[in-house]
Amino acid sequence: MASEWCIGIIGGSGLYDIEGLEDEQWIAIETPWGDPSDEILCGTLNGVKVRFLPRHGRGHPIAPSELNSRANIDALKRAGCTDILAISAVGSLREAIEPGRFAIAEQFIDRTTARPSSFFSSGYVTHVSMADPVCSRLSEMAAKAITACKGKVATGATYIAIEGPQFSTRAESRMYRQWGADIIGMTAMPEARLAREAELPYSLIGMVTDYDCWREGEAVDVAQVVAQMKDNGQLAREMVAKFVGSLPKKRKASPIDTALDDAVITAPDEQEPEIMARLDAVAGRILG
Repeated sequence: MASEWCIGIIGGSGLYDIEGLEDEQWIAIETPWGDPSDEILCGTLNGVKVRFLPRHGRGHPIAPSELNSRANIDALKRAGCTDILAISAVGSLREAIEPGRFAIAEQFIDRTTARPSSFFSSGYVTHVSMADPVCSRLSEMAAKAITACKGKVATGATYIAIEGPQFSTRAESRMYRQWGADIIGMTAMPEARLAREAELPYSLIGMVTDYDCWREGEAVDVAQVVAQMKDNGQLAREMVAKFVGSLPKKRKASPIDTALDDAVITAPDEQEPEIMARLDAVAGRILG
C-alpha cells in the first residue's frame, strides 16, 4: 500500500533549522507526556511534507539527560510523520571514522540510566522487537544523499549511548571500543526505542566531531566539538534537502508501520483505560 511521505527531522547539536522550507510555520503540539523540546517547524521541502524538531530546543537549552524523548516522538507522530531522520553530533571510536565524516548507525548499545524508555507500562504491557533498531530503507537513502553532497559516510556503525552530560573517561572509551561500538553520543537512546514503539521508521545519522578520548593524549572539549559542528552543519542541511528530494513519489509500506502487531501482552480485560488514553497517538492504530 502506497501513501504520502511526511518526514520528521530531529536536529541535533549544530542543526537547529532547515533551509528551503516552503509555507513554514512553528506549531506548538501538546502531548500526554509533557512538553517536547520545542515547537515543530512544519512546511514542505521539494514537494514533501517535513516536520522539524530541534532536539535540544532552539539555542540548545536542554541537556541530554533532561530531553523529554517521549514527548518529542509523540509530538512528531501527532504532526503526521511517517518516518524519522535523526541527526546527531557524535564522537568516533574508530580511526577510520574521522571528524567531519558522517556515520549512519545500524545498531545501538544503551548505557543511559535515568530516562523513561517506553510509552508502555503496567496496565498495557507491550514488547516490541529492537533486533534491527533502524530502518534500512531510510539509512540507505541517507547514505546516498550524503555521497551526492560530496560528503564522506561510514555505514553500519554501532552507536553507544551514554548518559552524560560528561564525556567519557579514557577507560570507558577504550572499553566501548572493545565492546564493538564505533560512535558515541548521548541522545539516540531511548529516542530510537520510542520511535519503534510509535511505529515510526527511524534512521540515525551521526556527524562526527571528535575522536572521543581513547587515543593517547587526546580529550574532548566543547570548543573542538562546536567548531566541527559548524563545519558539519551546512553539509547536513544540504544532505536533508537531497534526501527529501530523492524520495520516491509514493511511500511503500514498511514492516515497522505495524511493529505493534502481536506486541501487546496484557489481556483485554486487564488493560487500563487511563494508560491507553495516553497512547492515542503512538498506538492509535491498534487501539481502534
